[in-house]
Amino acid sequence: MSQDSSSLFKSIDIVQQVGEHQEISHLCFDSRQAKAGSLFFAIPGTQVDGHQFLPQVFAQGCTACVVERIPDSAPEGVLFFQVKDSNEAMAQVASNYYGNPSTQLNLVGITGTNGKTTSVTLLFELFKALGHRCGLISTVQNKIEDRVIPATHTTPDALNLNALLADMLASGCTHVFMEVSSHAVVQKRIFGLSFRGAIFSNITRDHLDFHETFDSYIKAKKGFFDALPKTAFALTNLDDKRGAVMLQNTKAQKYSYGILESADFKAKIKANVLSGLQLELDGNEIHAQLIGQFNAYNLIAIYATAILLGEEKGEVLIALSALKTAPGRFEQMHGPENKMAIVDYAHTPDALENVLKTIQAIRQKHQRIITVVGCGGNRDAGKRPIMATLAAQYSDQVVLTSDNPRFEDPELILDQMQAGISAADESKVIRISDRKHAIVEAIQQLAKSGDIVLVAGKGHETYQDIQGVKHDFDDKQVISDTFSKV
Repeated sequence: MSQDSSSLFKSIDIVQQVGEHQEISHLCFDSRQAKAGSLFFAIPGTQVDGHQFLPQVFAQGCTACVVERIPDSAPEGVLFFQVKDSNEAMAQVASNYYGNPSTQLNLVGITGTNGKTTSVTLLFELFKALGHRCGLISTVQNKIEDRVIPATHTTPDALNLNALLADMLASGCTHVFMEVSSHAVVQKRIFGLSFRGAIFSNITRDHLDFHETFDSYIKAKKGFFDALPKTAFALTNLDDKRGAVMLQNTKAQKYSYGILESADFKAKIKANVLSGLQLELDGNEIHAQLIGQFNAYNLIAIYATAILLGEEKGEVLIALSALKTAPGRFEQMHGPENKMAIVDYAHTPDALENVLKTIQAIRQKHQRIITVVGCGGNRDAGKRPIMATLAAQYSDQVVLTSDNPRFEDPELILDQMQAGISAADESKVIRISDRKHAIVEAIQQLAKSGDIVLVAGKGHETYQDIQGVKHDFDDKQVISDTFSKV
């Protein structure tokens, strides 16, 4: 697909243009992909600055670039667009290049620390059940109807995101549900998109390795709502103490949901058992197959979203009762001797506490809880002792293990986690850095008949990131193999 560069820069504030317009057939910000016909975006990143790769892209035949600083020297015939923000320009150019697909879709984004993947997956399945053609953009996977496209980021970069939306539109999708990460807001990946609605789930400590302060993290989430147009709806969880903050500066139509506070969409938990939730939702009683208070919030949010998008209340309630959890989110696995394993992506203190409290609430008196948990390397180290403290507080036994150590020493991560274990809890905590060994030990040696083993932190992931290499590793497969040998 080739377009004249002049058509790509609508609604973009250009500081300076140097050179004549050209035909553009390819967009990229990775210098290795630059070639003749490419428009290369020089992005100042946290690790490297794309401007330093300009000589390389020139050598590869690229003669059109978006920059924040025009270089002192360049080959003759190179077209430069100097802008204030390369990320912002890239997002808007990408939208223009692909025909602004978001304007022709019912695009709904959800942001928050926990619940994003479950909520977008449930929305995708709900609207499919209601007869719509849908797209899904999530941490686990991207989907166009039943076609699966592997996901590499919670929210794709602006180029891949707009290409994906264009593909969804061309495939007949009318509704798209996507996770919006705080990184995506700050890095302008969603800039220029036309959202029909936005949902806020909750916010707790996470990603402080990137945002540095909790206040900056909150502002990043809020930035999504601040940018919404009048035609969109903004739906927030009023039970979260920052829920109302998200709506302070938005131009969108404001709505709320909750269990505790008075809200536009309200639910009451009538029963929370192993077979699911009994809810009074918006004045109607339904049985849902999902478990736990955190899933009650997810269900209210997706119900409210469906109503705000014009769906019929009775049909929505019927479809809600048939929905199942997202992969790696409170997934139950049953083994011999009535042992049960629960696999959950809980990798933040709040998520881990929610899952453990849920297990506490639904277990029978004789059932003990054994928790296998780790913390990722090269991420917020401050949450490591907190995670260990919570695991010990709500479990009968704890196995501290590796998550994705990345470029850190797993034993040092475990040292930092163990600092959160009190003297009173030391006797019920062991550490096994090998994650497979830790899961096997928890199921075969620590768990007795009827016990529940929570394997937390990785959920849907099918790899373990060690020293920059992704090794095949699937918690569910390890559990299944271990159950077969019990």
